Amino acid sequence: MNTLFDNCILNTDSYKSSHFLQYPPGTQFVSSYIESRGGDYPKIVFFGLQMFIKSYLLQPITAAMITEAEQILLAHGVPFNRVGWEHILTAHAGFLPIQIDAIPEGMLTESSQIMAQVVNTDPRCFWLTSYLETMLLRACWYGTTVASRSYRCKEVIAHYLSETADNLNGLAFKLHDFGARGVSSYESAAISGLAHLVNFKSTDTLAAILAAKRYYHESAMPAFSIPAAEHSTITAWGRDLEKEAYRNMLTQFLGKDKLVAVVSDSYNLWQALEMWGTEFKSTIENSQGTLVIRPDSGDPVEIVLKTMQKLESLFGCSTNSKGYKMLPPCVRVIQGDGVTIDSIGEILHTLKDAGFSADNLAFGMGAGLLQKLDRDTLKFAMKASAVQINGQWQDVYKDPITDHGKQSKRGRLALIRNGAGRLETIGVSDLGMHTNLLRPVYRNGKLLVDDTLSDIRERAAI
Repeated sequence: MNTLFDNCILNTDSYKSSHFLQYPPGTQFVSSYIESRGGDYPKIVFFGLQMFIKSYLLQPITAAMITEAEQILLAHGVPFNRVGWEHILTAHAGFLPIQIDAIPEGMLTESSQIMAQVVNTDPRCFWLTSYLETMLLRACWYGTTVASRSYRCKEVIAHYLSETADNLNGLAFKLHDFGARGVSSYESAAISGLAHLVNFKSTDTLAAILAAKRYYHESAMPAFSIPAAEHSTITAWGRDLEKEAYRNMLTQFLGKDKLVAVVSDSYNLWQALEMWGTEFKSTIENSQGTLVIRPDSGDPVEIVLKTMQKLESLFGCSTNSKGYKMLPPCVRVIQGDGVTIDSIGEILHTLKDAGFSADNLAFGMGAGLLQKLDRDTLKFAMKASAVQINGQWQDVYKDPITDHGKQSKRGRLALIRNGAGRLETIGVSDLGMHTNLLRPVYRNGKLLVDDTLSDIRERAAI
């Protein structure tokens, strides 16, 4: 057994192990919720809970897990609730007696609205709800934050395409995920890479492809890549043979309806562009494929514009229906260095001012897409909001006098669209004729909703 990943009793914070002794006498049920309390993005794309449930909650705990957890936690200095865990083993066949309700994955929500709610289903396991906070919060914040960042990038790109391009047909391929090497683990790559694929169909993170098939029923190929050079495959030829390195790329990969990306800044970007537009111009133009040039180094706003202008002088441009310049179909540009939400907007704004369509360009984004974020990017929190003690539900909340922004919600909660069509978190008792947008997704070891990636993409579509 791989303790780090297989024993969910140890998938928590150490101090949680003492909480079964801290609740009031007579406590039977604890209800907690998950929300974003604010942060960087006004539109939040909920994603990742189904992947977590399938990975961690559909396998029962075992006697061996209980023994292992007891040995570790007692030696670690905290109490261990062996009686409670053995009750789960015997009364529930090892499956966790909790219910998770959540909004549909891919749904656009906003800060300060409930995304998920968790409650124990066995009164003897009142301590379990908060015990699971560590893993449940992590399951929600990471995928959701990446999906929301990716969605915001998509909004920016869509805005400039709508202003400067004939259509949005290429939008799904305008942001390519380069981030697998920049995340903390293979599992992180799968979660965050798939979160990006909620919005786009362009990636080099293979873990995301596997996750889409394993956790979200994606039988078709969910995203694509193309042959691409890196600096090692160009510089291995040496500076004197740079031209031969480029010739090899065209010979090996460029052809009818094919694309190939070639990093071109290994030595002198401007000389490389000159080669593309003189030595190899006829080859590129006659290939019926597309060479995607990657300028990379330097200030991205300046370099992309100068690259575009140089390519215009070498290959010429046509004018589209919006009056903006388009390079011929045989040549395009991808910027993969210094790409952030802000720089995407700055680059596309500069191109627009210079008369170029955003459709000439794609972006590659690495750790800035998948890793340079944390739980506070969207201020995620999971808080208890109601407890049942001796048969009576009562509200619980926090309201620190030193930071009212951390005030938590009260009661058993629901999410609705109000009369104005806006999302609103209310008490379950106030639902009336409203539809609760939270739906049961897990109960007592059973997955209750099994979405496809296609379903999720449809909800998140611009």
